[in-house]
Amino acid sequence: MATSLDLQEQEQLDALKAFWKQYGNLITWVLILALGAFAAWNGWNWWQRDQSAKAGAMFEELDRAVLAGDADKAGRVFNDLKERFPRTAFAQQGGLAAARLQFDKGQADAAKATLTWVAANATEDEYRTVARLRLAGLLLEARQYDQALAQLAEAKAPTFEALVADRRGDILLAQGKRDEARSAFEAAWAAMDEKLDYRRLVEAKLVSLGGNPKAAAAAASGASR
Repeated sequence: MATSLDLQEQEQLDALKAFWKQYGNLITWVLILALGAFAAWNGWNWWQRDQSAKAGAMFEELDRAVLAGDADKAGRVFNDLKERFPRTAFAQQGGLAAARLQFDKGQADAAKATLTWVAANATEDEYRTVARLRLAGLLLEARQYDQALAQLAEAKAPTFEALVADRRGDILLAQGKRDEARSAFEAAWAAMDEKLDYRRLVEAKLVSLGGNPKAAAAAASGASR
């Protein structure tokens, strides 16, 4: 009986050796790749968390500078943030915050540069659109009308259509193009949520140019059919 069992075990062992000889290398590489992918995934997640934590700490420093009204420091921290962590939401948000303070402190050129970076590098369309809207406002004040309109042409986030049209109307009006400005304000008024108080301001602009808000609403309704 013992001999029979020994022979069976030997046959199984020989079969296992033959199997391993034929498929061993393949199995080994599959395991290596699987373990390597698992390690890489864990490493990537750790790296992402580490980058996010560091970027968050820098954003907090920038936010403190903004609250303190220190535009120079806010600009320095933002420059460091965008160099080290350009793909994070913290860099995009930090740019918008820094640009607003820079403008408030009379640093218009610095604010333009900051907004230009956000408009070109933000990963989210909404951030790019907000940056372009604010940049168009600065260019409007500088009477750089064509550049301002060019920024609005690239501001394409759907939820900002009304604000983009309103800003376009302001620029066209500054250029003396009253009819085109009225059309822009009509589009802004029709697209804007009627619950927003800002809609009243758009309506006032529209009426001052001889526009009819009800007609704008009817035109928008007809276009959507």
